Amino acid sequence: MTKYRIETAVGIFVLAGLACVAYLTIHLGKVELFGGNTYTINARFNDVTGLVAGAEVQMAGVTIGHVDSIHLRPEDKTALVSMQIQKDVPLDEDAIASIKTSGLIGDKYIKISPGGSDVPLAPGALLTDTESSVDLTDLIGKYIFGGVK
Repeated sequence: MTKYRIETAVGIFVLAGLACVAYLTIHLGKVELFGGNTYTINARFNDVTGLVAGAEVQMAGVTIGHVDSIHLRPEDKTALVSMQIQKDVPLDEDAIASIKTSGLIGDKYIKISPGGSDVPLAPGALLTDTESSVDLTDLIGKYIFGGVK
């Protein structure tokens, strides 16, 4: 009888341990099993130098999402950036997406400036107002080699 209780307790302990490992794997891996709480917004940029998948998307200095993927559009030679935005943050159709640098030579992120329209963007919509990043190496090169007048 005592042996049966010990084996049952060990079995429950092992199941609880496996449940904890599964929970940590899902949350630390940021795996969304049931649709998640984000929606996708796309933006087209002329230049996304330094921007990588996983970069933050911020509004008013608060992280509201991340860059999901970056693809080259062969038809017009621009970059299409797909972003995952939190569902509780609606974006207006005239919002502006800008690529910014955190610090002087830091990582790139996307800053969303809210628009004045009351029409929200639908999931999967395209942000049309975008600003590409400033390439510091080109700017420094112009100063060094006299390209700035």
